[in-house]
Amino acid sequence: MFKHIILSGCLQSLFCLQLFAQQPAETPPNIILILADDMGYGQLGCYGQQIVRTPNIDTLAARGIRFTGYYAGCSVCAPSREALMTGMHTGHTAIRGNFRLAVDDGNLPMAANHPTLAEYLKSQGYRTALFGKWGVGDSLTGPGSRGFDESLCYMDQMKAHNYYPPYLWKDDKRLPLEANEGGRHGVYSHSLFVEKTLEFIRKSRPGQPFFLYLPYTIPHGDYMLPPDTPYIKQPWPEALKTYATMVSLLDRDVGRILSLLKEKGLAENTLILFTSDNGANAGPAKLFRANGPFRGAKLSLYEGGIREPFIACWPARIKAGRVTRHVTAAWDLLPTLCQIAGVRPSVPVDGISFLPALLGKGQQPQHPFLYWELYDYNYNWQKPGNRLPRNWLQSRAVRMGKWKGIQNNVYKDKQAAIALYDLEKDPGEQHDAAAEHPDIISRIKTIFARSSTPDPPYFPYRAVHN
Repeated sequence: MFKHIILSGCLQSLFCLQLFAQQPAETPPNIILILADDMGYGQLGCYGQQIVRTPNIDTLAARGIRFTGYYAGCSVCAPSREALMTGMHTGHTAIRGNFRLAVDDGNLPMAANHPTLAEYLKSQGYRTALFGKWGVGDSLTGPGSRGFDESLCYMDQMKAHNYYPPYLWKDDKRLPLEANEGGRHGVYSHSLFVEKTLEFIRKSRPGQPFFLYLPYTIPHGDYMLPPDTPYIKQPWPEALKTYATMVSLLDRDVGRILSLLKEKGLAENTLILFTSDNGANAGPAKLFRANGPFRGAKLSLYEGGIREPFIACWPARIKAGRVTRHVTAAWDLLPTLCQIAGVRPSVPVDGISFLPALLGKGQQPQHPFLYWELYDYNYNWQKPGNRLPRNWLQSRAVRMGKWKGIQNNVYKDKQAAIALYDLEKDPGEQHDAAAEHPDIISRIKTIFARSSTPDPPYFPYRAVHN
């Protein structure tokens, strides 16, 4: 039995190849992938939010399908985005944690030998664009080098904390923003991304599908807004008033996108996907229950750090008002969207297409397990007196059927105990059942041993990279 549970990424990819025989012959849809930043599972009304209003995103869910078992690629920005873009989980990605480079603008690049989702779709005639945060490369490995025809973005994820930046990057070239020079708050970056989004849709042409990747930076901190908030009278800390307003602003702009698609006659055959890169920070998680009923937050591999909202709306193909418990993850997006576009991944991937679950037709293959690992970054590594390395393996986790295993503080103790949770009975991960199920723990240890490519560049960091 156990040999059926431990499958390599190559073997898992065979499921994807088998599914391509089911590829529908209809005109390929436009695809819009909206990736919120630091928005937890419980931050939307359709996922139980009671305080912050999200009527447009809730409408999107009502018109399509809502997933309750979707997971982000990781619990922090960069590795989560590479998993989404390449179809690989964080045991196989080049980026396995945030990592600050010495260069002024840029982050570690994604693996060069794994084509991105944009590259595959572009090969099928899709017009491609990205507006928001890149965070997985620099000006030499920016969106233009990885399949995007157009882009306006932050290249560096740390610079993306400032919503009034002195410059952005347009088509991999620096674009000065004069209105923000000298620390002025002249133009709000999110507003620029939304205007470029609407302009791109307006310029769309019949007969050429488009892929629009929108990794918007809100509601990630720093919590900065133009001086208006619908929550101004609430007795909350100022930062959380701003956070709530950012969520409402994102919802408003989703509404603007939906309205324009309807106006252009594109709504029926446009697949809109909405999700987030990782869970919310502890503050929003506590006040708004932004991570729903789950334990943990951003930077944690507990459910609150990686279980995310996932909504898909495609009126021409997806029946409205559906909810699915299918367990899936960010690395499944690439094979799913490739199948829709009619292109096979040219290299093995860890993802499995969830198109049958999306359409409610055909047999849906299941993952034998999902795997994550998370490296922590030491931002004080160069300071006097520091004794810790530049980064280290902090946590790793497995979802296997109803079971969730998580091992924390791996750097300090490679034999650290693995906690085990029955997510059907204990979705809040409160009762460690490891002592009661040594057989499951043994399986998880084997998955840990086989699911990670050893010694990836920079994880852990080695002095040779100085």
